[in-house]
Amino acid sequence: MKKLRMVASLRVVALSALLLAQPSLGAVSADEAKQLGATLTEFGAEVAGNKDGSIPAYTGGIEKVAGYTPKTSQRYVDPFAKEKPLYSVDAKNMAEYDAMLTEGTKALMRRHSDYRIDVYPTHRSVRYAPWVLENTLKNATTVKLSGQVMGDAVTGADKGNLPFPGLPFPIPKNGYEVMWNYKMHYGPAVTHFLANAFLVDTAGNMSRLPQVDHWLVRPWYDKAGKMRAKTFDALSGFSATLTDPPSSAGTVFLNYYLATAETQKVWFYTPGQRRVRQAPEFSYDVPIASYGGVIVWDELFGFVGRMDRFDFKLVGKKEMLVPYNVFGATNTMTHQQYVGRKFVKPEGIRFEKHRVWVVEATRKPKARHAYSRRIFYIDEDAWCITISESYDNAGKIWRVTNTLNYPPYDIGGVNDWGWATYDLIKGNYFIIDTYGDPGSFVHSYDTGEGLPIRLTPSSVAAGGVR
Repeated sequence: MKKLRMVASLRVVALSALLLAQPSLGAVSADEAKQLGATLTEFGAEVAGNKDGSIPAYTGGIEKVAGYTPKTSQRYVDPFAKEKPLYSVDAKNMAEYDAMLTEGTKALMRRHSDYRIDVYPTHRSVRYAPWVLENTLKNATTVKLSGQVMGDAVTGADKGNLPFPGLPFPIPKNGYEVMWNYKMHYGPAVTHFLANAFLVDTAGNMSRLPQVDHWLVRPWYDKAGKMRAKTFDALSGFSATLTDPPSSAGTVFLNYYLATAETQKVWFYTPGQRRVRQAPEFSYDVPIASYGGVIVWDELFGFVGRMDRFDFKLVGKKEMLVPYNVFGATNTMTHQQYVGRKFVKPEGIRFEKHRVWVVEATRKPKARHAYSRRIFYIDEDAWCITISESYDNAGKIWRVTNTLNYPPYDIGGVNDWGWATYDLIKGNYFIIDTYGDPGSFVHSYDTGEGLPIRLTPSSVAAGGVR
């Protein structure tokens, strides 16, 4: 802790010098920014723990775990595997924990009397690379929202009038800024995995959804700095190839999500046509056909795409029970161990108490979308969505999503590519992007250099095998 305080003090001095050298262009003043590296971490979280100690102070995250070897281990080892739950919450005692439960979690408990969450000790496990922290300090007073529609884009002091590769708003002032922190949150430049997905219908019958060979990218965090030029300067994206069923094998999705008002670029390769075509319709509330229409395109990974159809209001920061350090369903368990007949078994999704930013998105009066309202719970350390809730036109809760987030500790940041979504109207649920089954794997990289990723439409077409 003494070493951390000394590093924080040095960074405050460096930040003060930077602030004196340039004017404040963003929503955060020079005086406010001095909190970063002091009472706040450089990425904007509260350094201190909470009053009762159930949320500890931040001490730097985790980097190494016994039993895990980067590049050779097929999946991540759970550093907290020996821990036991502190307590459990279900329909019988939910009133006792009401203030810490999201409306979605409470709705699941009301619907299923045997649904419960197991709450474990809180670990602030996310680690940041020093260069990402330095860039976030630069962004603090230089990044601002831009675009013709509120929240459409961001501008900054880096090349192309864009932010530096880091969080844009470490001290957010509104819901749009929190959502941009989510869009630009830190994680491996490349995550490669062969994943599984399962749909459980209202009768409790399980179906395997198409298996996908995923290359997921965060080009701004490419250590070599070359991937952005190959990916249209995308913040995030993926090159995903369906490997089964046989009728769909070889289908490829190439999606990029940008920092400009254009927001996204999407291509679709079908083996039958043997060509790549643009698919701008894969956005907003269009159901994803390859997943049986159980979710819509803009709720991939929690939320993607343009924010123009909703007003995003910052409700505030709260201490809540949310999925965190979810190594079970993602890495260490087979689907037989976590897929239940009505919901993911409690053993599969670890819950912890964390401070989360709560953002409420309300559909604009003249906008069209299947959801009238959405709530996002975004972790203060990782800046990932932990839980999201979607409401229908009658104001009734429709879908609840638990993100299967965990820290890829060899690289840093968070892996939040997997999730479980419950449809409270239909009564079904599905869980996606898990790799604990035999034959599945996950690997993380801090650069895309030397990796066989098909990042362009032409490379996707050239790589077609059918």
